[in-house]
Amino acid sequence: MAIALLLSLFFLSLFHPLHSSTDSFIYGGCSQIKYSPGSPYESNLNSLLTSLVNSATYSSYNKYSISGSTQQDVINGIYQCRGDLAMPDCATCVARAVSQLAPLCSQSCGGALQLEGCFVKYDNTSFIGDEDKTVVMKKCAPSAGYDPAVMGRRDAVLASLGSAGGLYRVGGSADVEGVAQCVGDLSTGKCQDCVTEAIGRLKTDCGGAVFGDMFLGKCYAR
Repeated sequence: MAIALLLSLFFLSLFHPLHSSTDSFIYGGCSQIKYSPGSPYESNLNSLLTSLVNSATYSSYNKYSISGSTQQDVINGIYQCRGDLAMPDCATCVARAVSQLAPLCSQSCGGALQLEGCFVKYDNTSFIGDEDKTVVMKKCAPSAGYDPAVMGRRDAVLASLGSAGGLYRVGGSADVEGVAQCVGDLSTGKCQDCVTEAIGRLKTDCGGAVFGDMFLGKCYAR
């Protein structure tokens, strides 16, 4: 019941500026499998989401797992704030993401939500530490035609993001800026692999577009 198999995805295109309001909605999705109201899973989910919100007051990333008497009651959760956010903004973003997940994924055993400033995900299957290069959201601006100077600056920014290292990466060249980030549960190698994939897809899928977003399951490049 991985989140890769989503019942539905909800999108809102948000591109300029790169760092708009931290609680701006980017995408969300929910699993098709439902839990019963009042079940142990619901209790564990509430405990998990509370832990995520509390943790975001002092850490920009964390993961939690809650066991149950049966495998069906096990739940895993994770959150990741954007790398440049101050802790108060991180805490606010995660709290808002969790509050939006409840109505968005009512009684769903899994859900994921990406806001401008943070990412939150939960599921009862194991996903923590696993690489996920599934494209969950992409958006490309209309092509402005091929401008060698602009494309050269774009490629320079994307190259700098690809070689920067670390979970959170920023780059810029004249009027072109870029950012990439992995979820904190990925190893260095898996993060690099994910960012490389996102950058490659941006270049091939968005072509001559002057800006674009590519969100994969565990990373993004913009």
